[in-house]
Amino acid sequence: MTMRILVVGAGIAGLAAARGLRVAGFRPDVVEELPASMLPGAGIFLPGNATRALRVLGLDAPLRPLGDLIFRQVFCQADGTRLFELDVAALWAGVGESRALARADLQQVLLTGVGGEVRYDTAVTDIQIVDGAAKVEFSGGRIAEYDLVIGADGRRSTVRAKAGLGGPATPTGQIVYRSVVNGGPQLSDSTVLLGERSSFTVMPMGSRRLYCYADETPEPGTPNPDDPLARLRELFAGFGGPVPAILDAVEKVQVARTDEVVLDRWSKGPVMLVGDAAHATAPTLAQGAAMSFEDAVVLGEVLRARPDDIPGALAAYEVRRRPRCEQVRTRTRERDETRDVSPGERDPMLRSRGQAIFADQYRELARPV
Repeated sequence: MTMRILVVGAGIAGLAAARGLRVAGFRPDVVEELPASMLPGAGIFLPGNATRALRVLGLDAPLRPLGDLIFRQVFCQADGTRLFELDVAALWAGVGESRALARADLQQVLLTGVGGEVRYDTAVTDIQIVDGAAKVEFSGGRIAEYDLVIGADGRRSTVRAKAGLGGPATPTGQIVYRSVVNGGPQLSDSTVLLGERSSFTVMPMGSRRLYCYADETPEPGTPNPDDPLARLRELFAGFGGPVPAILDAVEKVQVARTDEVVLDRWSKGPVMLVGDAAHATAPTLAQGAAMSFEDAVVLGEVLRARPDDIPGALAAYEVRRRPRCEQVRTRTRERDETRDVSPGERDPMLRSRGQAIFADQYRELARPV
């Protein structure tokens, strides 16, 4: 019997999961609540383990012409004085290239790997588990039954709530600002400037564009700024290095809060969560997409190995994925704690030990999933 599988969400995690399932020989349905016209903005950084997973999924070739390769990351004080460098190419040697590109370009690559139609403007309104199957109700009233439902619908997952797998995501306290800048200063490296409970990261992403990611940890209760661009310029007005020229060139800024998803279990009966719906973290280590791609690889492998034992396959999936995702969460928290130490204490420590500390945070991720 053909396994009836539904993937909920057509973002990075959902499209990757659908690709992993197709590589394993399955033909999932894919639905997305948003319209097809809602393409993601800003940019994204894919470290070497993300590229390795995409290679397993057969999607590395269409990625190669896109964006810009990142070989080195330079960490600086707020005034632009260099603290240390991280050899990104050496860190991920034998694993995969690191690349910055537009999120919309990545989305198109993932869409080519789905191999079937995505049903947009289609929300899941209810999930009922009956006799080991999942009855899913969609917006408009249509009901369908599936052997397996994959919730890949992000931090605010409807599937997570409807299946009773967990409540809302937990805020981390950070506000993040993302922008793509055209015509800014020419850069060849990813550059990170560390301030007082704030940081500014910029990297080339091809075609004379720069991907900018900045964050702050404000006092509790601070609302999102009404004017993100004005706040970005105010917050980083005293920074040096390439930041002044970037602030002059930036035109549009996306602002968001970061949060975590920490669950006791990722599945209930025939319903499984993947990506941010299961294990979201703050984006400090740039591992969100990488974890989703690795999820997709492992999901396909365990279902192919146990096509007649969905509970056993889902249990095997969680055994393989949970330690790695928990490690990313731990390392993310460590990095954020280091960033939020006062510059007078933090910067001398990073100048002497930063390269070893930051390299160690990625070393385990260089190992295969």
